[in-house]
Amino acid sequence: MTTSFLLIVQIILVVMLVIAVLLQKSSSIGLGAYSGSNESVFGAKGPNSFLAKTTFIIGFLFVVNTITLGYMYGSTSTKSVVDNIVETKNIVAPSTSATTPANNETTPSK
Repeated sequence: MTTSFLLIVQIILVVMLVIAVLLQKSSSIGLGAYSGSNESVFGAKGPNSFLAKTTFIIGFLFVVNTITLGYMYGSTSTKSVVDNIVETKNIVAPSTSATTPANNETTPSK
């Protein structure tokens, strides 16, 4: 259950990280053009420092969640489903016959 929850959190963090990166101002504005002109909500500098801090925090949470998921999946990989289904059977290999032909060579005909 914990890995399922962390996987859902990972997907949410990925979506939030992509949105935070695309909202930042760059040479090609990206999705920042759709944010409107009211930038005074974030202060005099605009949303740049706020979005940079938000991107850093979301990125840090993404890395921590990725490492946690990797550790949890790595620790459970020592167990296998096949270990539970494999049955031991005593199968005897057939023995070789004692009467094998000694001269089984043929000469090619011309």
